[in-house]
Amino acid sequence: MKHEREHLNEPILAYARKDFARLDQSFTVQQALEAIRQRGVGEKIVYFYVVDKEDRLKGVLPTRRLLTAPLDQPLSGIMIARVAVIPHTATVLDACEMFVLHKFLAFPVVDDQGRMVGVVDVGLFTEEVFDLAEREQMDDIFETIGFRVSQVRDASPLRAFRYRFPWLLATITSGTLCALLASAYEVTLAKSILLAFFLTLVLALGESVGTQSMTVTIQALRAVRPTWRWFFGALRREAGTALLLGSGSGLLVGLIVWVWRGAPLAAGVIGGSILLSLCGACAFGLCVPALLHRLNLDPKIAAGPVTLALTDLVTLLFYFNMARWFL
Repeated sequence: MKHEREHLNEPILAYARKDFARLDQSFTVQQALEAIRQRGVGEKIVYFYVVDKEDRLKGVLPTRRLLTAPLDQPLSGIMIARVAVIPHTATVLDACEMFVLHKFLAFPVVDDQGRMVGVVDVGLFTEEVFDLAEREQMDDIFETIGFRVSQVRDASPLRAFRYRFPWLLATITSGTLCALLASAYEVTLAKSILLAFFLTLVLALGESVGTQSMTVTIQALRAVRPTWRWFFGALRREAGTALLLGSGSGLLVGLIVWVWRGAPLAAGVIGGSILLSLCGACAFGLCVPALLHRLNLDPKIAAGPVTLALTDLVTLLFYFNMARWFL
């Protein structure tokens, strides 16, 4: 991420507009309006800047003041003399900090003698904020599934394979274990083919809830120092959330099974297994990142494959065992 932000240290002059609207401080409002009609005001108007004969900045004039003031009013009488400026030696990061501190829509850029050399408007700040936010979001997404954007960006196919394939092995391993586990309950599946219809749905629900809990936990670990008190508090919240999610999802899927197939016992088994599996998914989504963090490992890299693998295995155990006991 560091090299992606190096442009924040670039000089602000590289981003400043040169087509700003400047007005002579000796003008009246009428003269200023006539000058604007004759010379134009550039591509984008935010503020009018009042300068002296040497282009030294003397004040800033909001558009509303210029349009509503009497025509014979001198600009020096309606301009704002105290102006927040950005020095020409500032960086892009310095300029962004000015927007945060002062909440203005634009800032003049001045040299050592106070002469205007450009204008930076709020568009620079919003572009930087959204650009950084988007890059960080993409990094989080890619790191959750097992690799960093910086590792695979512009990488050769062989190098990308080396980074990405090990994490696919984790998915292949967990999928193989799930297949072996399902084969151990072949008789149960044969007795109730309805179980096979909803197996994909039950697995998908567990993975979705596990990923949600894992993402929330990783974000929390960035902001807090994990302690046992924090862990048990988070576990209590996740347990409450899991019960609500599991009850709602289990009830809805159970009703679908009952209405569609007219099998109330199977509906209860499938709905109950969803409730238990979502509780397990929430627990893994919290515990796996917390444990990795405790072991000084990056939870963003390994938490995704491990959480999903454990969630799938536990979901199948709940699903098939409940079916074997009650059907």
